[in-house]
Amino acid sequence: MSGLILLEDRIAVCRLEPGAPVPDWARGELLSFTRTREELSIICAEAGVPRELPQAERGWRVLRVAGPLDFDLTGILASISRPLADAGVPLFALSTYDTDYVMVREPDLERAVEALEGAGHTVDTD
Repeated sequence: MSGLILLEDRIAVCRLEPGAPVPDWARGELLSFTRTREELSIICAEAGVPRELPQAERGWRVLRVAGPLDFDLTGILASISRPLADAGVPLFALSTYDTDYVMVREPDLERAVEALEGAGHTVDTD
């Protein structure tokens, strides 16, 4: 099983119009931009997200899979998402070149950690 590390920042997932510029407030330990024809999605520290932003889901916590991970590995996200689904914990997943990140809402964090540890994962919350 994999080792997971809880990141410090509380995260927001934000949606802007597809042609919007990347805003200055988008910062943090985990920062991701995805632009499609339909939207600009931003994952960033919630502390800087303007309160008046209408499409921002706040209150996420991030578990980083200890990496880097080889591109030939299979089943990493499945081994994480399955116990979370069984525990009724929704997730938001993000992958980078080096590793995977799984986000859960802060009220679900304790239940998520218990489910993951019960499935054989180690979770560093310090």
